[in-house]
Order: sequence, then C-alpha cells, then structure tokens
Amino acid sequence: MRTRPNRTVSLLITSVVLTGLLMPGAAAQSAGPDPAAGPEAAVPAVADLAEYPAEPPVGPAPSLDRALYGADCDTSIEGSQVTAYCHNAYPETDLIRLHVECDRWWDVDGDAAVVALDPAGRIRLTGRCWKEVRSAWVTHRRPGT
Repeated sequence: MRTRPNRTVSLLITSVVLTGLLMPGAAAQSAGPDPAAGPEAAVPAVADLAEYPAEPPVGPAPSLDRALYGADCDTSIEGSQVTAYCHNAYPETDLIRLHVECDRWWDVDGDAAVVALDPAGRIRLTGRCWKEVRSAWVTHRRPGT
C-alpha cells in the first residue's frame, strides 16, 4: 500500500509555491537582498497603502445653476393612454413637453405643446395613440433657450 503525505503539509507546500509565482519578489526577499544588484534590490516589494486613495477620484460637482433645475416627472402607460405627472421642486420655471411614440407604423406620434411649470407647481400631461404605445418621455427646457 502506498503512503500519502499529510494533507496539511501538501497544502502548505502548494501555498508557498503559488505565493512565489504570484508575488515575483517574494523568493528574492526571503533570501535577502543581493549586494551585487545595487540599492534598488534592498527596497521591499510591499506597497504602502497610504499612497492610494481610499475611494476612487470623484468628478467635479455640477455647477449650482445646473443642479437646481428640472421638474421630476413620473410617466405611466396604460393601453393606448399616456399620463405624466410632473412636480417642479426648484426655484426656476421649467418648460416641459410630453412626447408619445406609437408602436404601429401608421399611427401618428404625438408631441404635446410646451407647458411652463412654475416653481413648486404640479401638472398632469396626457397623450394617446390609436393602438399600442411604444414609448413616452418628457423633455425639459429652460425659458429663453
């Protein structure tokens, strides 16, 4: 009967071999620095975590005038009817428009008239198709643009 080495010993040997393969400088570090290689060889291959930021860099914040604009709209589609409820929580008037794209090629897509939604205002916009609705969305525009 053939004897098997202890499983713990074989796992330990495997981890040492893999560590040497995954960390190229690990084998050289354990033997000590090579005096013939120069001063660069004496530097350990350990990374200083203080050099790396804790979080990825963040882009610049949007300008204040861009951040405080645009009504919040919830659009629902039920059969051939489209309804959008919008609320403008910002201190500037928002010009909103409901767009409805119909599913059938012969059905006429609809773009509602532009409606001015004043600050703290709420509005309900409706649109429809003859048959199925493919998609619906609300566009926003600043006054004077």
